[in-house]
Amino acid sequence: MEMLTFEYPATKTLHNRAHVGVVGSGDLEVLMEPSKESRAKIIVRTGCTGFNETWRLVLERFFTVHDVAANITVNDFGATPGVVSLRLAQALEVSQNDENY
Repeated sequence: MEMLTFEYPATKTLHNRAHVGVVGSGDLEVLMEPSKESRAKIIVRTGCTGFNETWRLVLERFFTVHDVAANITVNDFGATPGVVSLRLAQALEVSQNDENY
Protein backbone atom coordinates (compact mmCIF):
# COMPACT_ATOMS: atom_id res chain seq x y z
CA MET A 1 0.00 0.00 0.00
CA GLU A 2 1.36 3.39 -0.99
CA MET A 3 0.19 6.75 0.36
CA LEU A 4 0.75 9.89 -1.71
CA THR A 5 0.06 13.48 -0.65
CA PHE A 6 -0.48 16.44 -2.96
CA GLU A 7 -1.40 20.10 -2.40
CA TYR A 8 -2.66 22.74 -4.81
CA PRO A 9 -3.59 26.40 -4.27
CA ALA A 10 -7.32 27.13 -4.20
CA THR A 11 -9.53 30.19 -4.58
CA LYS A 12 -13.02 28.63 -4.66
CA THR A 13 -15.06 27.47 -1.69
CA LEU A 14 -16.42 23.96 -1.42
CA HIS A 15 -19.78 24.10 0.37
CA ASN A 16 -20.64 20.48 1.15
CA ARG A 17 -19.01 17.14 1.73
CA ALA A 18 -19.16 14.45 -0.94
CA HIS A 19 -18.58 10.71 -1.05
CA VAL A 20 -18.55 8.93 -4.41
CA GLY A 21 -17.35 5.62 -5.76
CA VAL A 22 -16.37 2.37 -4.12
CA VAL A 23 -13.10 0.67 -3.41
CA GLY A 24 -13.32 -2.19 -5.86
CA SER A 25 -11.44 -3.65 -8.79
CA GLY A 26 -10.59 -0.90 -11.27
CA ASP A 27 -12.45 1.76 -9.30
CA LEU A 28 -11.84 4.19 -6.45
CA GLU A 29 -13.57 6.07 -3.68
CA VAL A 30 -13.34 9.86 -3.30
CA LEU A 31 -14.18 11.66 -0.07
CA MET A 32 -14.23 15.45 -0.42
CA GLU A 33 -14.64 17.90 2.50
CA PRO A 34 -14.53 21.70 2.64
CA SER A 35 -11.31 23.25 3.93
CA LYS A 36 -10.87 26.61 5.64
CA GLU A 37 -7.40 26.89 4.13
CA SER A 38 -6.84 28.27 0.63
CA ARG A 39 -5.59 24.98 -0.73
CA ALA A 40 -6.67 21.54 -1.81
CA LYS A 41 -4.93 18.72 0.04
CA ILE A 42 -5.24 15.28 -1.48
CA ILE A 43 -4.23 12.01 0.15
CA VAL A 44 -4.17 9.03 -2.18
CA ARG A 45 -4.06 5.50 -0.79
CA THR A 46 -3.30 2.98 -3.49
CA GLY A 47 -2.13 -0.58 -3.82
CA CYS A 48 -0.49 0.22 -7.17
CA THR A 49 3.04 1.43 -6.55
CA GLY A 50 5.17 3.48 -8.92
CA PHE A 51 2.47 5.74 -10.34
CA ASN A 52 3.36 8.95 -8.45
CA GLU A 53 3.95 10.94 -11.65
CA THR A 54 0.68 9.76 -13.21
CA TRP A 55 -1.24 10.77 -10.09
CA ARG A 56 0.51 14.15 -10.04
CA LEU A 57 -0.38 14.87 -13.66
CA VAL A 58 -4.03 13.84 -13.34
CA LEU A 59 -4.53 15.84 -10.13
CA GLU A 60 -2.65 18.86 -11.46
CA ARG A 61 -4.89 18.94 -14.54
CA PHE A 62 -8.04 18.70 -12.41
CA PHE A 63 -7.04 21.36 -9.86
CA THR A 64 -5.85 23.77 -12.54
CA VAL A 65 -9.48 23.95 -13.67
CA HIS A 66 -11.26 23.31 -10.35
CA ASP A 67 -9.27 25.18 -7.72
CA VAL A 68 -11.51 24.31 -4.75
CA ALA A 69 -10.42 24.51 -1.12
CA ALA A 70 -10.92 20.94 0.03
CA ASN A 71 -9.48 18.02 1.95
CA ILE A 72 -9.73 14.98 -0.29
CA THR A 73 -9.06 11.33 0.37
CA VAL A 74 -8.82 8.93 -2.54
CA ASN A 75 -8.88 5.19 -1.86
CA ASP A 76 -7.72 3.56 -5.09
CA PHE A 77 -8.06 0.00 -6.30
CA GLY A 78 -6.32 0.22 -9.67
CA ALA A 79 -8.41 2.94 -11.34
CA THR A 80 -7.24 4.36 -14.66
CA PRO A 81 -6.51 8.10 -15.00
CA GLY A 82 -9.84 8.56 -16.81
CA VAL A 83 -11.75 7.02 -13.91
CA VAL A 84 -9.85 9.22 -11.45
CA SER A 85 -10.83 12.36 -13.37
CA LEU A 86 -14.47 11.26 -13.62
CA ARG A 87 -14.72 10.44 -9.91
CA LEU A 88 -13.18 13.79 -8.91
CA ALA A 89 -15.63 15.62 -11.18
CA GLN A 90 -18.48 13.56 -9.77
CA ALA A 91 -17.47 14.39 -6.19
CA LEU A 92 -17.28 18.08 -7.05
CA GLU A 93 -20.76 17.94 -8.60
CA VAL A 94 -22.20 16.12 -5.57
CA SER A 95 -20.63 18.69 -3.23
CA GLN A 96 -22.55 21.45 -5.02
CA ASN A 97 -25.92 19.88 -4.21
CA ASP A 98 -27.80 21.08 -1.17
CA GLU A 99 -28.75 17.53 -0.19
CA ASN A 100 -26.52 15.79 2.34
CA TYR A 101 -24.82 12.67 0.97
